[in-house]
Amino acid sequence: MRSLIARRELIHALVSREMKARYKGSSLGVLWSLLTPLFMAGIYAFFFRLISGRAANTSSIIVGVFAWQFTANSIQQGLGCISNNGNLVKKVFFPRVILPLSVITAAGIDYLISLVVQLVVVGYLLWQSDTFFTLHLLALPIILLLHAWFNLGLAMLLGSMNVYYRDTQHFVGVALSALFFLSPAMYDLSFVHQLAGDMNPWLMKLYLLNPLAGIFTAYRWAFLPTSSFPSDPWIWIGMLWPIVFTLLAALLFKKAQRNFADYV
Repeated sequence: MRSLIARRELIHALVSREMKARYKGSSLGVLWSLLTPLFMAGIYAFFFRLISGRAANTSSIIVGVFAWQFTANSIQQGLGCISNNGNLVKKVFFPRVILPLSVITAAGIDYLISLVVQLVVVGYLLWQSDTFFTLHLLALPIILLLHAWFNLGLAMLLGSMNVYYRDTQHFVGVALSALFFLSPAMYDLSFVHQLAGDMNPWLMKLYLLNPLAGIFTAYRWAFLPTSSFPSDPWIWIGMLWPIVFTLLAALLFKKAQRNFADYV
């Protein structure tokens, strides 16, 4: 931490570069971080209604899709955080963890901006149904920190793997699509309960081990007064193991960084 604090100007410069590169040449700039998940939420709400035959909870889908966008951006940008900075890695000495950290910080800034829009949009939808936010909203910073911590672990793991195994980027492209449908972004846990049923209780337990299942459900619990957080111990295990996962990813990253300059 002392090393990172001492290099806070470098972190600031890399985050600024990441933000500028993301929207370079774009007329709408940072607005795309809001428009993209909003468009996605509208499309998913429409098709969810077609598939399930019932009206979709638009507020729930907005919360889930915006949260998913944070993870998707972190994975996509974190994948090349080392390999795309070959000149920097070869010529300048600094803690290499700054590279995935700057990617997650930039993606987190995008998400913080989107949270403001979520508060307005979801607040309006709740007002239309004669409800409003509860004190659960105060837990949002804790949920966000856990979410960012998990995304940092993914960025460190995938970023270091992509240096040694360039096929990682092709695998991640497929895995990202699978992870989206296996996470409750456009649906909530009640939909999974309905599909799993009483005949396959183990399937539900296995599903809850996905960290994003607990994180996305926690976001809905914080935003929506009608949402509850299950007391099932499996979902707590799913939310706690990312803490260990990111620590292990950091150890792997520290070991792998010794040869980054030789492979990038």
